[in-house]
Amino acid sequence: MHAITIPQPGGPEALVWTDVPDPVPGEGEVLVEVAASAVNRADILQRQGSYSPPPGASPYPGLECSGRIAALGPGVSGWAVGDEVCALLSGGGYAEKVAVPAGQLLPVPEGLSLRQAAALPEVVCTVWSNVFMVAHLRPEETLLVHGGSSGIGTMAIQLAKALGARVAVTAGTQEKLERCAELGADVLINYREQDFVAEIKQATDGAGADVILDNMGAKYLDRNVQALAVNGRLAIIGMQGGVKGELNIGALLGKRGAISATSLRGRPLGEKAAIVAAVREHVWPLLAAGDVRPIVDRELPMSEAAEAHRLVEASGHIGKVLLVAP
Repeated sequence: MHAITIPQPGGPEALVWTDVPDPVPGEGEVLVEVAASAVNRADILQRQGSYSPPPGASPYPGLECSGRIAALGPGVSGWAVGDEVCALLSGGGYAEKVAVPAGQLLPVPEGLSLRQAAALPEVVCTVWSNVFMVAHLRPEETLLVHGGSSGIGTMAIQLAKALGARVAVTAGTQEKLERCAELGADVLINYREQDFVAEIKQATDGAGADVILDNMGAKYLDRNVQALAVNGRLAIIGMQGGVKGELNIGALLGKRGAISATSLRGRPLGEKAAIVAAVREHVWPLLAAGDVRPIVDRELPMSEAAEAHRLVEASGHIGKVLLVAP
């Protein structure tokens, strides 16, 4: 088969489409013939040499895919060859075939194409696990989403609105804010021109955000704490703004606030399977009803992964960028 490999870490040109051995499904795994994968920031970090796959995972980038089951490994039940699926991966999505633990498979939702489904697993599992399973966002609470026009952001807006919350977003252009508004965002903040702490306070009559979904890390840590409401929860899922910040513990104590920081890729199989099961139970009906949908900016051939990485690194997209297998 063909896959995107990374012979040496570097820029987008480090991604090489080449022949590699076919994967073989092990105990509890299925072999998926990939229809499409999607680009995530973690793929860019892996390409740069700063985010290695977990032990035993595929060395190729790609944290989600869609496709058809080509073979079942030992001990797999509930799935059949030919089933159309999408999957949460630890790696290997940028390839024509990938072996996937059966607990990380999801059926393609009703009303969506096989390709569209590739835009779902990583973002839906990330949002659901952090915003709802960890931070426990409730109806009528306010969620602040940093990077509202990203794949994570566009899904967070829709899920929070579908479950009755109010949503504020930050983004860097008017076009991106308008797209967020189309998805249901109530409060639009241009982080290049506005102070998100002041804006969220004004929009909530001084209360602040009950939950903040943050992809920036250190750069926003202090201001995120300032923007929290009493009993607020800050969920950190990225480090685009650095890894080390100063925390005002007094301010956090004063708000009886909580901070969580999670990643999805390196979790044990059982934890991933539990998240996938929760997503299937709670989110898949919303997708089937049309209340939530993946936002796909564009599709590129998988062999052109370098161009897709350039696009995502430049933040020149809204939602997800897909890589389509031959």
